[in-house]
Amino acid sequence: MSIMKSEEIMAESSKSFEDAIQVAISRFSKTVRGLASCHVNAMSTTIRDGKIDMYRVNMQMTFQVDAPPEKSGHGKKKK
Repeated sequence: MSIMKSEEIMAESSKSFEDAIQVAISRFSKTVRGLASCHVNAMSTTIRDGKIDMYRVNMQMTFQVDAPPEKSGHGKKKK
């Protein structure tokens, strides 16, 4: 049985929403193992001089939690 955890993050790109999603996945997977899925909660933009400046995505990232190491029985023995 696996345990999953999720974190909400925000990422942005000057290119597109799709690129902002890829930026989030690439960056998040560098620090978390077992990334399983993402859900885009919201998309927004920032505007500068009447044009889209940044594409932003707010996402829920889900990943597997590592199981704790099993005790090997090595170590001090009780007398």
